[in-house]
Amino acid sequence: VTLAAAVATTDAFRAAGVDGGIKWPNDVLLRRTGGADPDAHESKAAAERGGEKLAGVLTEMEGEADRVSWLVVGIGVNANIDSEALPAGATSLRAVLGGDVDRRRSVIRLLDRVAELGADPDAVLPAWRERAITLGRRVRVETATGDVVGTAVDVEPPGALVIETGDGRVSVHAGDCDHLREA
Repeated sequence: VTLAAAVATTDAFRAAGVDGGIKWPNDVLLRRTGGADPDAHESKAAAERGGEKLAGVLTEMEGEADRVSWLVVGIGVNANIDSEALPAGATSLRAVLGGDVDRRRSVIRLLDRVAELGADPDAVLPAWRERAITLGRRVRVETATGDVVGTAVDVEPPGALVIETGDGRVSVHAGDCDHLREA
């Protein structure tokens, strides 16, 4: 569900004219193009994250092995906010587009896309992979049992990041992911 919400958010941004990409598992960042070092003009926080943050997705659930009791998805979007009001490493749709975005239209696009993905759950992982900015990058994921460092190579059900390390492949189900600069 978190991955589907990130795909839907990214698609809504793209429909509004903003090229977003997904940083595993739940951040939508502004995709930068051009130049030898796309992170050179960004803040340290944005460079460590992999781009300037436009939105984040949080999902909470309660359930048992055979059923979900409840599920809540929250999507925080930096829409019509002045850049100066945001923390380092973040930007807004207003700043990128040079004017306000129609929030109503964006929410409708987002909800329509969530419904499409809900009707075809097998499409979520391929869609997430196509929009991912994490795959192919060197990453460090801080987990409860320690850091995992390597190259992000895939995402597998139910949304685990697969990292190629010096000791083989590791699947990470939860953690804070930083994109690392190549040495």
